[in-house]
This record gives sequence, structure tokens and C-alpha cells, in this order.
Amino acid sequence: MKNSDITTVIEALTKSLASKKLPIVSELAEQKSTPFHILISTLLSLRTKDEVTEVATRRLFSLASTPEEMLRLSPDRIADAIYPVGFYRNKTQTILQVCRELIERYDSRVPDSIDELLTFKGVGRKTANLVVTLGYGGEGICVDTHVHRISNRLGYVLTKTPDETEYALREKLPRKYWTEYNTLMVAFGRTTCRPTSPLCSQCPMCGLCERVGVTRHR
Repeated sequence: MKNSDITTVIEALTKSLASKKLPIVSELAEQKSTPFHILISTLLSLRTKDEVTEVATRRLFSLASTPEEMLRLSPDRIADAIYPVGFYRNKTQTILQVCRELIERYDSRVPDSIDELLTFKGVGRKTANLVVTLGYGGEGICVDTHVHRISNRLGYVLTKTPDETEYALREKLPRKYWTEYNTLMVAFGRTTCRPTSPLCSQCPMCGLCERVGVTRHR
């Protein structure tokens, strides 16, 4: 795929996904939720299907919506609220530790810097980028498995890891697309460009995609 084709790709995805449900973290951003909500929801989303994350997120935030309120809950209460997200007991401990550090180090305010966010245990580049972009409207490129897979499948980048994909996209993806790129790719990856046997017959950009690594499709 030519680098200049990315504009066509973004426009096609924006149009085709307009009526589809957004990932819960993107919904929270559209609802002007706090950076804290974005942070916690993203932590819950790791290795978890979005429909499960959404239910767990809303159930947890009905109990607590600030670091102080979260620390008033017992670990068992949090674990029950977020079950069955992946690694829910580990995530319970991560949430409690993040809340303690937010209070102690930042007066309960979530940092707006990727580097500062990465100092929290359990916070990786995907989470840090989402908080900065969706929570604060800052610049960043969030790369998860969907973004990594589809960017390579298109032939737009040639990378081996999500981190490599992030840095490659920072070099070539026009800045005006940075914030929306993750939302579009995640929604597209869940519905059409699936990890195995993607629905190429329904793809709005099949004429541009190089189908790198695709051995079977529908």
C-alpha cells in the first residue's frame, strides 16, 4: 500500500464504521469522562473483549468514580464488580495500587504525560497513549493488537511488535489521524478485519490492502 493511500483508508473506515458501536474507552471519551475513567477502563480492557469490558467498567464506576472512592472498596468488592475481565484479580490489585499512587504522588490527578504514566505499575504504552489522547486530547498513537495487525496487514508498516508499530506510525501517519486511528482500527478489527479468516468480501478498502500474512479469508 502506498503511504498516500492512508487518507483513503481513514475516510473509508470512518464512513463504514459510522453506525457501529465504538469501543467503551472511546465512548467514555465522547461522553467527556475524566482521564481517571479512561485510565481505569483501559486497564480493564487489556486481554478482554470489549463487551465484557463495557459491563465491568460501568459496574465498577457505579461503585466508585475517583481514586479516593476506589480505595474505600475492598479488593473482593472490586474483583466482583469487574469479573469476568481477564486476570481480574491481578487487575484489582493494579487498580488499587494506581489509585494509591495517584493520591500520594499527583494529588489524585492523572498525569497527562506518557512518560509519567509509564511509571505506574501495570500501565504500558497502549494505556498511556489512550489516556493522553482520549483523556486530555493530546498527541499520541495507541497501538494494541488490532492496530498492530491491521497496519501490517495493509502493508502500511512492516513491524514485529506493537511498540515497533507505534514508532513506525509516529514517523509516517499524518498527525491529524493520530487520535482517531486506534478507535477506527479497533472497531474494524472486531467486526471485519479479524485475526483469522478476515471478512475481506466486506472490506471497504480491499482494493488497497496487501493482505500481508492472510492465508484464509471470507
